[in-house]
Amino acid sequence: MRIKLSLILLIGVISFNSCKKDSPFVPFFSISDDRKLGAQVSAEIANKPSEYPILDSATNRSVYAYLYAIRNEILNSGKVVYKDDFSWRLRVVRGDTTLNAFCTPGGYIYVYTGILKYLDSKDQLAGVLGHEMAHADRRHTSRSMQSQYGVELLLNIVLGKDLAQVSQIASGMLQLKNSREHEKEADEYSVKYLCPTPYNAAGAAGFFTKLEASGIQCGGIQQFFSTHPCPDNRIANITTTKTTEGCTGIGTFDVDYANFKALLP
Repeated sequence: MRIKLSLILLIGVISFNSCKKDSPFVPFFSISDDRKLGAQVSAEIANKPSEYPILDSATNRSVYAYLYAIRNEILNSGKVVYKDDFSWRLRVVRGDTTLNAFCTPGGYIYVYTGILKYLDSKDQLAGVLGHEMAHADRRHTSRSMQSQYGVELLLNIVLGKDLAQVSQIASGMLQLKNSREHEKEADEYSVKYLCPTPYNAAGAAGFFTKLEASGIQCGGIQQFFSTHPCPDNRIANITTTKTTEGCTGIGTFDVDYANFKALLP
């Protein structure tokens, strides 16, 4: 009877995950599970101001308005599979020495002031946001968390049975490692998301080009690459995808972005 029930549950999960076109399969986790887990982790992050000093959205309205405008253009590209299913809420974390960003299951996006101040253009920021959103939309984060914490623990959290572990998971989000395969796919989908927009769809390549020019190579000890391992020929792959997809956006918005950075604390 237990075996039969397990098979029924597994078939149900497979059917649920296969109902959307181009939907990546994540063993045992439904879209609803992603949403619940992401909401629980996000709530716990909000309860950790010493670890995650979030910029207040009310007193930093212009900062958030700028980020949300880019997010909206990505969501309206028609390329985000779970546009209407996930939260896609943005939060800026104060940390000028942290060159990183991450996205939980269910689309809760966190960007550090360190990477916002490091970037040179709105295109680059759009590329980074698209990359992080792809990790949620392609359900990479769900798979990485299942690999690191185990399916049983995460399902218990979703079911409200082991909420004490949410604190540990929230603390580990910045250190959650993606695979090279997931990084390559997130780069590819960042281009696809930006292709219908006015942005340079290879905006993420500008970020990686700047890192290399600064002497920060793939596989180095920098925090970004410790959680975002670098696939081979990353910059070339991004620019090739832009060409293959026929993307025509050429804007750089450098002055616009400089004005935005001046708003950051």
